[in-house]
Amino acid sequence: MRETNFAANKKLMIRKKHFTPWAVVGIILLTAGISTVSAQNTSRKLSLDEAISATLTNNKTIRLAGMDELIASANYKQTEAIYLPQVGLSYTGMSTNNPLNAFGFKMQQKSITPTDFNPDLLNHPAGTPDFTTKLEVQQPLINMDMLYMRKGAEKQVEIYQYKKQRTKEYIVFEVQKAYLQLQLAYNAVTTLEEALATIKAVYKFTDDHYKQGLVQKSDVLNVQVQVSSVENSLAKANSNISNASDYLSLLMDAPKGTIYTTDVVAEAAINTTDTITSVSPTRSDFVAMKKAIEASDLMIQSNKMSYLPKLNAFGSYQLNDSRMLGFGAGAYLAGVRLSWDIFKGNTTKNKIATQTLERNKLSVQLEQQKEQSNTELDKTKRDIADIRFEIAQHTKAIEQASEALRILQNRYEQGLVNTTDVMMATTQLSQQKLALAQAVFSKNLTKAYLQFLTTSNN
Repeated sequence: MRETNFAANKKLMIRKKHFTPWAVVGIILLTAGISTVSAQNTSRKLSLDEAISATLTNNKTIRLAGMDELIASANYKQTEAIYLPQVGLSYTGMSTNNPLNAFGFKMQQKSITPTDFNPDLLNHPAGTPDFTTKLEVQQPLINMDMLYMRKGAEKQVEIYQYKKQRTKEYIVFEVQKAYLQLQLAYNAVTTLEEALATIKAVYKFTDDHYKQGLVQKSDVLNVQVQVSSVENSLAKANSNISNASDYLSLLMDAPKGTIYTTDVVAEAAINTTDTITSVSPTRSDFVAMKKAIEASDLMIQSNKMSYLPKLNAFGSYQLNDSRMLGFGAGAYLAGVRLSWDIFKGNTTKNKIATQTLERNKLSVQLEQQKEQSNTELDKTKRDIADIRFEIAQHTKAIEQASEALRILQNRYEQGLVNTTDVMMATTQLSQQKLALAQAVFSKNLTKAYLQFLTTSNN
């Protein structure tokens, strides 16, 4: 899981830009939107903690990561074969007139008689049946290469445990992002409803004066256009509440069709510290890669151990009879085998060289990922400082825009300013409110991303 992908997504969401009036509305809607869906009917309140808890319990991506861990654990259990015996039972029926095999069958059945040494019978035997019941046992004793391979399989289990943990951390970040998007969508609706109410009041006042012959028809039309524009943006904002709710349902693996209401947006909604100077070396994805390097070392050691001799025991017990389902003559065979692969055409040597290069590649990738994460950490902390300043500026601008709108409305009612001035002031106030909501969203999202970057496995 590469941090650069998360960073790229974050940059698209929190990058600061300047927009013409009402253009910021479209950016808010695109940020909050997931996909266009039909309106929903049911509604319920959802806290961020509830969303995270439900996601950690039900999310399919997390469940898939858990399945990978179970698969690795099952593969590890397969390596118990280096300690446990292998036992096989077989039953075989045969018939032959081959002189050697026919005489051998009778010997295994312990049924040799003096007449069997007649040259004619030895050279031209009749069809001789043999029914064999055989129990075979193989017991590994010393296989050093398999021992290290088992340790490597154990490391694979640990790798997937840490990968699952990092997957959980990323999904939690996704839930935080989706929840903040839903809050932003509600904020956009509130702001647009306030703007619509203001513009409708201006429209009523303008229409009344037009009927009295005090203003021109163009003034009424201009206000109508503005009303339609805000109503259109408000409809999209309401749709995006459904979109964000559906995305939360997807993360929580809950049925779609529920509109979630959120807690009040708080500037410090995500708890984290701004004093962290570097990412933790014990972060789950770092530890997973470190375990992968250790697993590679063990596989290299396993191949080196394959140069050593192997010691294994074997044994069998066999019953032979000339009748089907007969168990007349019994015999056993037991022994110990010492085997040594002296030369395999440099296969093992070249395999060790390849694994060593792959192990070194993993080490470089780990260092690169740490450096990238630390660079992203520094940028994220600077982004938080910039957004704090932006929030302060927007807060001040809202106060100024509100006062300017109040003055212009009073002057408009007295006929001292035209309709365009009032609409521009209304647009300016709405734009600043939406920009403030976007800045608060960006700050909380950036702090959530900072938390994701600096999570420690401790």
